[in-house]
Amino acid sequence: MANTNYPAAGTPQNERQTPNNNTRNVLIGLLAVGLLGTWGYVLYDKNKTTQEIQVKSAEVSNATTGRDSVQTIYNEALSRLDSLVGSNNNLSGELNDRQSEIVKLKNQINGIIKNKNASAADLSRARTLIGTLNGKINNLEAEVARLMGENQQLATTNTVLTSEKQTLQTDLQTTTTQKEELAQKVDVGSTFSASNISIRGIDEKGNGKEKETTTAKKVNKLVVAFDVENRIAPSGPADLYVIVTAPDGQVISNASMGSGILTTRAEGERPYTYKSAIEYEQGSRKNVQVPLRQEKFQTGNYKVEIFQNGFKIAEGVRTLKKGGLFG
Repeated sequence: MANTNYPAAGTPQNERQTPNNNTRNVLIGLLAVGLLGTWGYVLYDKNKTTQEIQVKSAEVSNATTGRDSVQTIYNEALSRLDSLVGSNNNLSGELNDRQSEIVKLKNQINGIIKNKNASAADLSRARTLIGTLNGKINNLEAEVARLMGENQQLATTNTVLTSEKQTLQTDLQTTTTQKEELAQKVDVGSTFSASNISIRGIDEKGNGKEKETTTAKKVNKLVVAFDVENRIAPSGPADLYVIVTAPDGQVISNASMGSGILTTRAEGERPYTYKSAIEYEQGSRKNVQVPLRQEKFQTGNYKVEIFQNGFKIAEGVRTLKKGGLFG
């Protein structure tokens, strides 16, 4: 029988098409499986990417939180340091030895904090450095407390010394006043006392002989004599001033006799007639004679005053009269 491409007679058409349908179904199934696999992979990859993003975000968040935490405790340490140094300017000298160490620590900490890529290990190291910095700040606080205690003690001591100084000044002033009063008393007490004063008119002859007289025209010398003594006046030179007032009320003054101006304690400045310098021995009595020469003496009263140490210690009057018929 000859071969032919036509279907055999009597064979159903549906049965002739079955192989083609099966093949198509297989292909469709394979495509569906492939599509489902692709979708599964896409979903898996997307989920994995999302997880990685979440991990990275968590790491960034943790790193940011860690850096912020380190920055916070570092700021607290700096605030303590600034407050400590700012309120205790007298610590500048104490900080000199530690300043380099503190600056070094601050530089290291700043380097870590400013590094945006700092790792957890770096931040941990920064915490350790901040702990070291706080330790040094604690030492400074202890030093401040010690210095404040010393300053308080010094202030107390200074107050005591000031009070003692004031007391000493008061005592010294009192002592000085008492010393001055005592010195004044000694000064006044060392003034000579004078006694046995006498004023004689003398007629001195050319041959040196002398005759006492009260006749004015015969007198060419007045001799003032007196004794001086004092128990506390020291031995040594002493000046005595004699003021002679003539009957006309004028003080006799002559440059040849060493006349001058005397400052008295009670009467101010007064002209004096004669100054006599003597050598005195403490506790003894010394006789002093002061001669007053001039060519002519007036009739009337001659007043004689004696001063020593600014005080008047004696005075007397001698009357010279006119000569009589036999004078």
